[in-house]
Amino acid sequence: MSNPDVITLNVGGMKFSTMTSTLLRLPESRLARMLDGSDPDIRIVNGQYFVDRDGALFSYILDYLRTSQLTLPSDFSDYERLQREAEFYQMPSLAEKLGQESYYRPRMEILEVRFLLQENHAFFRIFCSCNSTIEALADRIVIYIEQPVGVHGWSFPHGAQKPLAPVPLQRPSHHDLLFQCGTDYSAGDQLGARYVSIKPDQRKLLNGTNVLGLLLDILLREGFSLVSTRAVSAEEKVECYTFQRKKRPEVLTITENPKPEKSITIQTKPVKSNKKR
Repeated sequence: MSNPDVITLNVGGMKFSTMTSTLLRLPESRLARMLDGSDPDIRIVNGQYFVDRDGALFSYILDYLRTSQLTLPSDFSDYERLQREAEFYQMPSLAEKLGQESYYRPRMEILEVRFLLQENHAFFRIFCSCNSTIEALADRIVIYIEQPVGVHGWSFPHGAQKPLAPVPLQRPSHHDLLFQCGTDYSAGDQLGARYVSIKPDQRKLLNGTNVLGLLLDILLREGFSLVSTRAVSAEEKVECYTFQRKKRPEVLTITENPKPEKSITIQTKPVKSNKKR
């Protein structure tokens, strides 16, 4: 037994099932008007609404109606074709947004890692054009320092690792962060150590080259591409690694005020009986 609240659409050979209330979210759209049979270009064939349009792109149109948002994959490029589909279905807010060059023009996120190694001590500076990426990295990078001998009366056998305490990263601005690792004589004549951990990796690394390798690997797994390496300062041997990645597409939200759903009569095609009288 069929449910009148659920309908099936055949769009370019691809079938979609949805609620009539979903199609009525935008009452002035073509999809809403087809339900009462007032659109001559959309016909009922074998009990399904047949639309001679691109089925793959229609999946984004239907998702937009279902969720009030349009989320596109990072490699999506058919903005102009999707805009034409939005115009065909008479969804002006979506079509207007997709027609703005500022939306679909590729935008690159640039990230730079500067690395300086001095004997057993390493210095890092990370800059990114997107401050949210820096905030995410700052939450994942944790610096630990060894507690010096004699603090709180502690004493440690020779060669034993001292207790570690986390210390905050340096944040010169919203777009960069600084940290360091390795051993030095920062605590008077005592040899101190700074370790780096980058979540989700659980290791606490002391060697700057190992930290650099882990950091670069994480950036590559996060979708960044390494575009160049260079020496910033030949005297100090500062290495610079430049990455880029496409910014994730923004989420579109329906801006027009939803209108009350109108009462409709769903058009159906009578089924002929094969019984002879």
